[in-house]
Amino acid sequence: MNPRFQRLALMTGTDTLSALSRKTVTLVGVGGVGSWCAEALVRSGITYLALIDSDTVCITNINRQIQATDSTVGQAKVIALKERLETINPSCHIQTYQEIFSRETSSRFNIEQTDVIIDAIDSLGYKLDLIEIACESGKTFFSCMGMAQKMDPTQIKTADIWETKGCPLARLVRAGLKKRGFNQHFTAVYSSESLPRREESTVGCGSGVHCCCPAQKTGPDWCASKKVINGSSVTVTATAGMILASLVLRSIMAAYGT
Repeated sequence: MNPRFQRLALMTGTDTLSALSRKTVTLVGVGGVGSWCAEALVRSGITYLALIDSDTVCITNINRQIQATDSTVGQAKVIALKERLETINPSCHIQTYQEIFSRETSSRFNIEQTDVIIDAIDSLGYKLDLIEIACESGKTFFSCMGMAQKMDPTQIKTADIWETKGCPLARLVRAGLKKRGFNQHFTAVYSSESLPRREESTVGCGSGVHCCCPAQKTGPDWCASKKVINGSSVTVTATAGMILASLVLRSIMAAYGT
């Protein structure tokens, strides 16, 4: 047994811990929620992890994304996160894809070879694509709804997607799935908390560094030109990521009678 996980084995038993090390998890979206989920999974014995995200680290990510530091601004999020995770468990096997997950690109990610799929995507269209594909695959699947404009992590809940209430993104997801004729069930992590936007707050990153901004629009004012930028807090996004990781771990433990 890997000594890193002795304290976890006291609860799971060595057989279940061994099972955790053999499972492959595909995580789509490694931002404020997904990055913490990945950290929790690797610290809990998950050894095979695929990370999918097209973005690079922006200085404005530092308040909530675990791989975001001054030294990683401008790096691919999946690469920066992989490097961090490998310092936690050098034996882990992490596949990275700096790409957008969509219906059109889905064949590139070996979904059929994974055991668990996690959705931590913000973009609605791509999120709907992933939900459909994950549920079609029959794999264990968990999805996170919106965690922006929230400050109270104790309001985060889990429920079947059709039973979620008070979350604007979950409402859009339900409507979008209905339009697609989707009627399957899956567990969603969501919060009904909603805080007002403070319009007087600046939203430009001001870094002047090519990070999340497109190369042709690099500069301190580009972020401010986006239509909507919502506030976010690490206490909420990280909690949602931990809940996602917990759902994964408990689903595997349940399969082994733990």
